[in-house]
Amino acid sequence: MRILLAEDEKALSRAIIKIFEKNNYSADAVYDGEEALAYLELGCYDVAVLDIMMPKMDGITVLKKIRATGNQIPVLMLTAKSEIEDRVLGLDSGANDYLPKPFDTRELLARIRSITRGKTETDTKLTFGNVSLDRASFELASPFGSFRLANKEYQMMEYLMANPQRIISAEMFMEKIWGYDSDAELNVVWVYISYLRKKLSALQADILIKSSRNAGYLLEKRHD
Repeated sequence: MRILLAEDEKALSRAIIKIFEKNNYSADAVYDGEEALAYLELGCYDVAVLDIMMPKMDGITVLKKIRATGNQIPVLMLTAKSEIEDRVLGLDSGANDYLPKPFDTRELLARIRSITRGKTETDTKLTFGNVSLDRASFELASPFGSFRLANKEYQMMEYLMANPQRIISAEMFMEKIWGYDSDAELNVVWVYISYLRKKLSALQADILIKSSRNAGYLLEKRHD
């Protein structure tokens, strides 16, 4: 899952990004409302965390603008303000939830899980063939064993298992997992695909990651 964090306090932003990455989320950070709006218009995020008080454009305005275009991305508002009026304004403008600062890390993650559950986590496990991926423990398992996946491995496997038999291009993986600002080369996708193939083989999986020439990768069941 990919998160956009819009928070102008850079020290806090760095800390939150580390929390997200430690919990196997991909995350991009922006520091003002105009930049947040531009990133959200790209449409590659699963959830947005917006601070209300930001330079150039406040979080409420960003929220209203994306909702006006029909963008229904789950949005969590962050703010140092705790007055009821501010909470009501945020929720009435289309926010899914509201978290006042300072907050506990566990509550932040719980609220992210809550607002995205209906969209991306209808089940804590994804299953295809004899393989399952546990979204809580990041464990890839079959009747023959299991592996706890590292951050990027997990995100790529989740993307594949959420879209079985659908071709996903290397560019789509880059946008979804590494982000637009990443310095990583495109061949990093192939490297992680190789890691996942080895794990699926070790698990005696009845599914495989197939390469589609000049198109991308897809997860399908073995036919042998």
